[in-house]
Amino acid sequence: MQGGGNSLPDGGYGWVVVVSAFIVMGLTTAVLKTFGLFFVEIQQHFDELASTTSWITSITIAMFHLGAPLASSLCARYTHRAVVIIGGLLAFSGMTLGSFGFNTVWMYTTTGFLQGLGISFSWTSAISIVSHYFSNRRALANAVASAGECAFAFTFGPFFQWLIGLYGWKSALLIIGGIQLNICVCGALMRPLKDRCVLEARSSEAQRPSGKVVPMTGKEHASPITQKTFNWMLVKRLEFILYAIFGILAAMSFFIPPLFLVPLSYSLRIDESWTASLLSILAIADFMGRLLCGCTTVSIHITVLADVVGMSDFDSALGLFMLIRSTGGFLGPPLAGLIVDMAENYSAGFYIAGVTLVISTVFLVVIDQLQQKKEQETQTDTKPKKQILLFPSLYFLKFKTGKCQEQNMGV
Repeated sequence: MQGGGNSLPDGGYGWVVVVSAFIVMGLTTAVLKTFGLFFVEIQQHFDELASTTSWITSITIAMFHLGAPLASSLCARYTHRAVVIIGGLLAFSGMTLGSFGFNTVWMYTTTGFLQGLGISFSWTSAISIVSHYFSNRRALANAVASAGECAFAFTFGPFFQWLIGLYGWKSALLIIGGIQLNICVCGALMRPLKDRCVLEARSSEAQRPSGKVVPMTGKEHASPITQKTFNWMLVKRLEFILYAIFGILAAMSFFIPPLFLVPLSYSLRIDESWTASLLSILAIADFMGRLLCGCTTVSIHITVLADVVGMSDFDSALGLFMLIRSTGGFLGPPLAGLIVDMAENYSAGFYIAGVTLVISTVFLVVIDQLQQKKEQETQTDTKPKKQILLFPSLYFLKFKTGKCQEQNMGV
């Protein structure tokens, strides 16, 4: 573990943590994104409507978001390593118990609730510890770690299809659950940072301009997470509310295509050998889109949120945003499933995803205008600098050094 003087670690053993996080991303969110391969199998097994079956994925998505604040609190109280391991055990339990397949309520509880909570604990803790291990290279480290989602999604599509065809969907869930136990191995490799690293970094902030060091009290030695009070008043700020609405609509549209892509291909009588390949193509397109939009969605998402609320309220805003955004992930798939049942056409789900995504951009336009108006009011002597929230990739690339880089804290 490197890092001397007053700087945080920026490499060394941190790259082991990045590789571990890369695998965790693949064994959590990539599994969630390719779960659509089980949709038709489960629907036919229980002879349920698409709207009823889609609640399995919906509950998983909701728990993925709702568990994030709890995961962060547990990381602060214990260690990231412990929370990742717990998440791996929960994900394993959810898939293993779900393989019994008693009824739909059983699937809601196991592959929905337990699996979603396990994904949340592992994903949140893995991304968080990567950000702690890196300073100047934080954006690069987060980009490499989050790429695991696309890399694993590319291979999981054909692999899961092969498992289902060979062993059936129940046995496939059991095997996938066993594979997810490797999350615990990755968690064991995430060695906690020594307290001195944090204290050294914070001591640099405690220096006077003259160079004298101000003695640090017990409160200053405490964890930054425990010192802050959660700011619930952010819900009264117009910019934050608009950004939260954008998050709800975007989450509704984001999880619909992976869920209904396989059923749509079946309805169009596409050869079964091509069905899994469609998910792989979707993963490639997802990866290319992230590259074109700058580093990773995670970095851009955090940069824009920090710009909207300011760094003083960033931690509270991130927790609140994840809680509010869970509404979209929870309601999106069942709503699309209901419309699919009414239209008797899986294409209707994709239309809903497209419409909600387009509507979400309207709120970004309004936020952009409000931010520019605020700058024009505060900057009278110099020409206002426009913040291009509509194109966060350009915003991130333009300001990735300097002040904006300090705002990129990681999830």
